Amino acid sequence: MSTKTISLWEPGKERIEDSNIVLFIRFLEKQYNCEINGFNALYEFSINQKEKFWSSLIEFSGLVAQTWGTRIIEDSAKMPGAKWFPDAKLNYAENLLRRRDTRDAIVFWGEDKVKSRLSHKQLFDQVSRFSQALKAAGISEGDRVGGYLPNMPETIIAMLASASIGAIWSSCSPDFGVQGVLDRFGQITPKIIIACDGYYYNGKPHSIIDKLTKIVSNLPSVEKVIVVPYENESPKIELIPNAIIFDDFIEDFGAISIKFEQLPFNHPLYIMYSSGTTGVPKCIIHGAGGTLLKHISEHLLHSDEKQDDRIFYFTTCGWMMWNWLVSGLACGAALLLYDGSPFYPDGNILFDFADEEGMTHFGTSAKYIDAIKKSNIKPVETHKLNSLKSMMSTGSPLVPESFDYVYKNIKSDIHLASISGGTDIVGCFVLGNPIGAVWRGEIQTRALGLAVDVFDEKGNSLIGEAGDLVCKQPFPSMPVGFWGDPENKKYHAAYFGTYPNVWCHGDWVELSERGGMIIYGRSDTTLNPGGVRIGTAEIYRQVEQFDEIIEGLCIGQAWDGDTRIILFVVVRKGYSLDDELRNLIRSQIGKSCTIRHIPEKIIAVLDIPRTKSGKITELAVRDVVEGRAIKNKEALANPEALEYFKDLPELQV
Repeated sequence: MSTKTISLWEPGKERIEDSNIVLFIRFLEKQYNCEINGFNALYEFSINQKEKFWSSLIEFSGLVAQTWGTRIIEDSAKMPGAKWFPDAKLNYAENLLRRRDTRDAIVFWGEDKVKSRLSHKQLFDQVSRFSQALKAAGISEGDRVGGYLPNMPETIIAMLASASIGAIWSSCSPDFGVQGVLDRFGQITPKIIIACDGYYYNGKPHSIIDKLTKIVSNLPSVEKVIVVPYENESPKIELIPNAIIFDDFIEDFGAISIKFEQLPFNHPLYIMYSSGTTGVPKCIIHGAGGTLLKHISEHLLHSDEKQDDRIFYFTTCGWMMWNWLVSGLACGAALLLYDGSPFYPDGNILFDFADEEGMTHFGTSAKYIDAIKKSNIKPVETHKLNSLKSMMSTGSPLVPESFDYVYKNIKSDIHLASISGGTDIVGCFVLGNPIGAVWRGEIQTRALGLAVDVFDEKGNSLIGEAGDLVCKQPFPSMPVGFWGDPENKKYHAAYFGTYPNVWCHGDWVELSERGGMIIYGRSDTTLNPGGVRIGTAEIYRQVEQFDEIIEGLCIGQAWDGDTRIILFVVVRKGYSLDDELRNLIRSQIGKSCTIRHIPEKIIAVLDIPRTKSGKITELAVRDVVEGRAIKNKEALANPEALEYFKDLPELQV
């Protein structure tokens, strides 16, 4: 399926020699008296010698524990069922708070309304105070703590304080509606909720006090609500049951040495949630040890992050990239946090942030890159971006034209890493290789330590053909389980129902001969006209090239004993979807893909529904078109958009 592609960037010799990957390779060669020639050899070592890989990464990165134990993996042939570091005792927060100096740990911008920063010492002291206050409030190991907050310093403080005592952190962003929060927190019964009073978006304040009051009133497990003033310096919290302002909650406690509880490797750290678009969200439990090891491999090796680097990812606390970002502290890096619209006031705010704060790593979504491309924003002409070394993109496939845009209009000398994984593994299956070439339209590599492959429907490995993304061996960040699933029935059904003893992730992908990956879409939204499987991303790539189109969404509609492809588009203001534009779109798709990719119908809609993390929801639209009820509209950021797809006369003929 893949077409001929070109190399857009290669790191220079000095950059390669100075990379963490090369330093790690030398570390392994010395430790095991072996020879590892380059990244591909390191990848093979990481899956064929997985015990040596993960134990050596711990030593190389300086991660700390009371003990890692002598056993690295127990029941290594079980998938699932293998147990990593079964004798270990450690604390996730301790590993993120090793620095205590006065250099920046966190820099925060809340649009143009709020700016703040914390040093590593100040962060440690705030976590100390909050940890003591949580203990005084009766929070202990295994209790759940809910965050209903933006991506701001207090969120990280509260999470690290919870982790330091062994409490389990779970968060939603403040744009979630009341039912969306209850669908999540109602399952895990938190004792404490930390929330903001409101937030800013597009220059406007949005109070959530009324929502918070309703949420807490419907969660009998909640014993205390800690409110962070953000939208209002003196929020009115009188109607919120058992509420207290953040500063008042910690005022009786001075900063002292933190007693980090030493806990088993798989002690629950996070409860995270599936998108919930097909029912009540699944509550995915991630262990402290697996999260820490997976993240350190991605930050240190795949992203080449170093002490004093300044890492940014545009994310909310309802998306796993927030959890990922926070672990950058374990590398000694500073975190750059932004909350609000990335287009307020004029689309340059994130690049202003990059210049002003010396950003080294810029993380965002493929949709954002496409949006600034279509807005004709050219940071290469307006910003210096001298410090910027790497740009990361996820959320949906990054199309080849967006690769071109980054190198032409953002920065020519930059490591562009398209990455993909999921909440399911709190990390990535495929991501960047900072010592390798960037090929147009292709994710560079499979994740170190993960035996990633592509299977056909019979379980045969494929190269150069599309199939299911799978993982054939256990890895540390597999979920501990699902909350409320004591026999692991939902867990097994979610990942192991397709191929025996093999994780099937649900992505429709192609592995290139170089070892890179091309993602065509989700397996459950793969189109199937005439029995030929087609990834939706192939069609989106062509549609996004039209300036007249803001965005498209594709589904397969059951029709006349087969499936026909329906393309919905949002048309840019000043244009209309006439027959001429429809024919141009069909011609572009047929020319660049195949005639089977050409939509039977192209229909204009005013908006496209998406999840809270910004991903379009093809399944929800397909259900509406097929007349099926949507089980959980609260999972959507804009559920009202579903109305545009109901009872369309064009779909009746």
